[in-house]
Amino acid sequence: MHHFVYKDDELYCEQVPVAYIADQVGTPFYLYSHATIARHYRVFDKAFNGLDHLTCFSVKSNSNIAVLRALAQEGAGADIVSGGELLRALRAGIPTDKIVYSGVGKTPGDIELALQSGILMFNVESSQELHLVNRIAGNVRGKAAIAIRINPDVEAETHPYLTTGIMESKFGIPMKEALHVYEIAD
Repeated sequence: MHHFVYKDDELYCEQVPVAYIADQVGTPFYLYSHATIARHYRVFDKAFNGLDHLTCFSVKSNSNIAVLRALAQEGAGADIVSGGELLRALRAGIPTDKIVYSGVGKTPGDIELALQSGILMFNVESSQELHLVNRIAGNVRGKAAIAIRINPDVEAETHPYLTTGIMESKFGIPMKEALHVYEIAD
């Protein structure tokens, strides 16, 4: 269910006519339903009831502070790919122990900011990145919590621009190198 409905041929967001909002703020504009965001988060998160889990919203998919704040109020974590996204997540009220830093473009400055902020963990994409995070963590707080992204070389049969788990992808550590990376991560 979502909270965008037509009443007498007029579109409403929750209980407010969209035309009224357009008159107030002008067009074009983005309009989100807090109730819809909260409900969809709850439905998704509830699917994991009974399991120890953390549902993280991908900040790169929508970095609007109000959207992030609505998700934070529901208990969501954040999946970030930059220092700027970290700052937006923090500004929205997402606790640092619910923030996971993913992605292939982590800069030394952003890694240091994330470590100083006390994020939950880094999703590491390569052995080189593992060494970089380790080196910076040694200077900042000793150790960094990590997860290692493995590239399983599995074709998802989706749009070529969305495919991330095949050998040609820049994402993750190849399966044949995974054990070695786990060993050096100790």
